Amino acid sequence: MTAGTGVPIALLLAPGANGAADHPTLLAIEESLRPAGCVRLALPARGAPQRVRVEAERLLQRSGVAPGRLVLGGRSYGGRMCSEAVADGLGARGLVLISYPLHPPGRPHQLRADHFGRVACPCLFVSGRGDAFASPAELAGAAEAIAGPTTTVWLDGGGHGLRGRDREVAGLVTRWVHGLRG
Repeated sequence: MTAGTGVPIALLLAPGANGAADHPTLLAIEESLRPAGCVRLALPARGAPQRVRVEAERLLQRSGVAPGRLVLGGRSYGGRMCSEAVADGLGARGLVLISYPLHPPGRPHQLRADHFGRVACPCLFVSGRGDAFASPAELAGAAEAIAGPTTTVWLDGGGHGLRGRDREVAGLVTRWVHGLRG
């Protein structure tokens, strides 16, 4: 797949905690972005950012896409682990963060965004307005720490799972990835 300038992009997607690599949202995104080199992976409970790094390197080698042309992301925990890998130095053209789990439900003081200040690439957040893991105001405040440009899309009537919105989410992600420049 090419984005913006016609430069090829590869895509690595991870599911939420206890999710599978064949999650319907991830499948819809992969289908929508064909023929991009795409890997969907399941993540372990421990060492997930390192697994993201290893799989990203494998994807770049297989696809022939240049470093820095990799888009990472996923749903909930998967997106969070990808953002942590990028904050720890993994090069990425962008991050796709679907239903980002900013804090555990009912515990807004336990933020999972300390690493945002070390993220400098463009980021897309897609969340439901009824998501118990992050309100619009909470996520907007946390995202201010990201040095790269951020785009946030709030889906009305959606909770954390965004059930039944797979194609809609895939369309949003596809348009955003196609808009990446440079």
